[in-house]
Amino acid sequence: MIRLVGVELTRLRWRRAVLVLLLLAVAVPALIAASRVWATRPVSESEVAQVAHDNAHEIAQCAEHPRRFGLPARAGEQQCTDRIVGWYTGREQLTLAGERSGGSGMGVVAVLTALLVLAATTFVGHDWASGSMSNQLLFESRRTRIWVAKAVAVTLVSLVVSAVVSAAYWLTLWAVVRSRDLPLRPGALGDALAYGWRGAAFATAAALGGYALTMLLRSTVATVGVLFGVAVAGGIVIAAVSLGEQWQPQKNVSAIVKNGTTYWVEPPAACNGGVVPDGVDCRPVHDLSLWHGMGYYGVALVAAAAASVASFRRRDVP
Repeated sequence: MIRLVGVELTRLRWRRAVLVLLLLAVAVPALIAASRVWATRPVSESEVAQVAHDNAHEIAQCAEHPRRFGLPARAGEQQCTDRIVGWYTGREQLTLAGERSGGSGMGVVAVLTALLVLAATTFVGHDWASGSMSNQLLFESRRTRIWVAKAVAVTLVSLVVSAVVSAAYWLTLWAVVRSRDLPLRPGALGDALAYGWRGAAFATAAALGGYALTMLLRSTVATVGVLFGVAVAGGIVIAAVSLGEQWQPQKNVSAIVKNGTTYWVEPPAACNGGVVPDGVDCRPVHDLSLWHGMGYYGVALVAAAAASVASFRRRDVP
């Protein structure tokens, strides 16, 4: 089995399309990190001077009528300058907590997931499109071993790439926050790294699921089409049948990556009265745990893998 995994890793390494996707999995998060660092950069003295020069007329109006600009009647020119310059140069501070809760963190997870899924489907889809799968079975007739070897290769590469990229991303932001002397609460780096590694684990599982689905459908295009349809229509169907927000795919991704999240539930009609009956939960916001998200996607992954293995063992290979 070790020899088979080594062969699959070699084949994966020499697949040009896979290498391009893996390079993008490194480059795109790096660009996201660079954009966040640039967008939150401190305002330089030259920028302040340039803005003050460009808005000298507005500053003069403020000095004449400070109240129009939200300042006290006795505000001087310096206060007006600070107010006007602040309007045009105000930038948010870079914080690890902010990037995790509503910032770029989830964007990095989404990019890694999409590119690694494409890499996995492209890798095995080429075997079916080129007809090389039948040649591989001439050297190893036990189909389950072939399936497992390819799955292990895809999982190992996806895990290493996503874990390293995620760690590098959060370490970069942490270093920038430290260099700017911004406040950092105790354990902030550990929380950020844990966030990134949970996202890496999800991206790896998604890549394995993409591989399993491609082995089942025997086509990269079909797999991409199915995944695109599920991503676009899945949430709409769930909402249409009123299953609840806790069954939405994106909510469960958030629960995994953020180690739990919340979802909204419309309170029962009994909560509208003055006295609430015993046992009626009137909370509009409920918790969605990490384990719920893992079970949600874990069941889908196990089902796809089981169907894929069964199909590969029984169907004829062209």
